[in-house]
Amino acid sequence: MFTPVGNKELLSIRVADEIEDAIHTGKIQIGAKLPSEFELCGQFGVSRTAVREALRMLSAKGMISIEKGRGIFVRGLTSKNVTDPMHSYLKTKIGASYIIDIIEARQFMEPEIARVAASNRNDGDLEKLRKDIEAMKAFVGEPADWARLDMNFHLNIAHATQNNLLPLMLKPVFRLMPEIKSKIMSDVPEARESAIIWHSKILQAIVNGDPEQAYNEMKQHLIIAREHAERMMKVEGMIDTSEPKEITN
Repeated sequence: MFTPVGNKELLSIRVADEIEDAIHTGKIQIGAKLPSEFELCGQFGVSRTAVREALRMLSAKGMISIEKGRGIFVRGLTSKNVTDPMHSYLKTKIGASYIIDIIEARQFMEPEIARVAASNRNDGDLEKLRKDIEAMKAFVGEPADWARLDMNFHLNIAHATQNNLLPLMLKPVFRLMPEIKSKIMSDVPEARESAIIWHSKILQAIVNGDPEQAYNEMKQHLIIAREHAERMMKVEGMIDTSEPKEITN
């Protein structure tokens, strides 16, 4: 099934790449059982340590399952195989600079996404967006749970573009927002009501099928969201708010 990978690169990565390519190209089918560790060692011409590390990497990606006593099986690929690793990486980097980076990235992308959604949305999309806003208005509970409703609204706007790639690109970023927005709502009392007001304006523009209005409403919403985030970071001590020291001779 496989050929020796040689010793020019880190062997475990080469082995993992070979198996992953075989899955992507259909050479190995979903649900198929892979050769045993011993057989893989022979086919690739590497040690059991390299094979085990390669299998560990593939398992972490969700591409295979290692079942004790049964063997190694190929799993079906889902969007989680794409979004989970990115989310895990970003979560380790959260800090003042990354919060601003996240908001800036949203400012670059989401106004244009709202513009396209206003042109491409269907009745099902509008119904989901209406339900999102109603759920936010009626919600009683923890700020982080409310923030998940908030992000679901934005994710459904991405779905309304009818572009399947956009939700996948945004989901890892959006999954970080509940932690950030829960702090914002604790430190900026008006943030929740502001979000509902601007979401309603964005939805109305999308309902009206007005791309420019949708673009402008989303743009303004994210400008205010950034202001709220910066206020939260000052309260939380994530930004140095001390006055610069005067330089004297």
